[in-house]
Amino acid sequence: MAKRKYIISSESVTEGHPDKMCDLISDAILDEALRQDKNSRVAIETATKNGGVMVFGEMTTEAYIDIPHVVRDTIKKIGYTKSEYGIEWETCSVWVQITEQSPDISQGVTAIKNVHKEQGAGDQGMMYGYACNETKEFMPVSILLAHKLTKRLSEMRKTSRIPYLRPDGKSQVSIEYDEKGKPLRAHTIVVSSQHDGGVSHKRIQKDVIETIIKPVCNQWIDKDTIYHINPTGSFVRGGPYADAGLTGRKIIVDTYGGIGRHGGGAFSGKDPSKVDRSAAYATRYIAKNIVAAGIAEKCEIQFAYAIGVAEPVSINIDCFGTNKIPLDEIEALIREFFPIKPADIIGQLDLRRPIFKNTAAYGHFGREEPDFTWEKLDKVKILKSETKL
Repeated sequence: MAKRKYIISSESVTEGHPDKMCDLISDAILDEALRQDKNSRVAIETATKNGGVMVFGEMTTEAYIDIPHVVRDTIKKIGYTKSEYGIEWETCSVWVQITEQSPDISQGVTAIKNVHKEQGAGDQGMMYGYACNETKEFMPVSILLAHKLTKRLSEMRKTSRIPYLRPDGKSQVSIEYDEKGKPLRAHTIVVSSQHDGGVSHKRIQKDVIETIIKPVCNQWIDKDTIYHINPTGSFVRGGPYADAGLTGRKIIVDTYGGIGRHGGGAFSGKDPSKVDRSAAYATRYIAKNIVAAGIAEKCEIQFAYAIGVAEPVSINIDCFGTNKIPLDEIEALIREFFPIKPADIIGQLDLRRPIFKNTAAYGHFGREEPDFTWEKLDKVKILKSETKL
């Protein structure tokens, strides 16, 4: 059967989107716990609607955290400084329901209490990491551009370059690929941003295209690229007033935009003993180094764990036919040179630090941030040496 051109789309949302606001709050609480007690066990969820925020979950820590203060400070920094935006940091209600971590879970994670005598996974589940050579960040073009658009949207708002913008917003980028799977062009770009009332749709279109889209996507735009800017014509009502928010409801935004697979678990609000987070970072680290070493053009790694057990119950590798050495040899390299047990992942990636709030918006992967240790390419040299590539 003949191959054909195809289009792949990915979306991103700003930090002011209600779901992302909840991710940020959950990770801000996690960071404060880790700042005071690096061994904190944290599994915090946040929900919001109208003028209220609910924080709930489990936490075992030596830290004292003024949770309402953390919630309000996060909302303020996002930019929700007026009630007409959808919520207001100073007057919103904050409801807290947090208990200690279950002792049954705790004994599976604590090495001295674990029947296996080493730190086990905090839960069962499967985690995926993905990398490809489409971009220098080893990310798919569509999700990379979508994140850059929402990040620039936020920057233009916070610096008052586009003064009428409000915190809530979204982007979506559709990339056209050729028959061989090479990205060619931006087929369609969608940007929706909350804004002050009384601003014309024509002005918003012009400002967003010229100030946000073109500086970010210029390399991929051509004369046939389609733009949809605030397609409904108006986006004044936003934030939790227009839409409820919940931690972990943007997991595809957080990872690879639907191109690489995702496991069942969200990231935000979870300390690194939860393999939902730490093993997803580890598999990205592995996949990125494999692609950067030239072993494959695309690589997807899956780990699966049983609660309380350190060794993964399975490792699966898919290079989509682009691998230059057998998959068995790639698995042997993973087991020899990369961390796969929870304690090793946490140690080698130095995850017991208050670094997670910065991950909550604009993607956990493909960003050149000094604290994003899972983005390091420190295994490339040894992989090339071992494979003679």
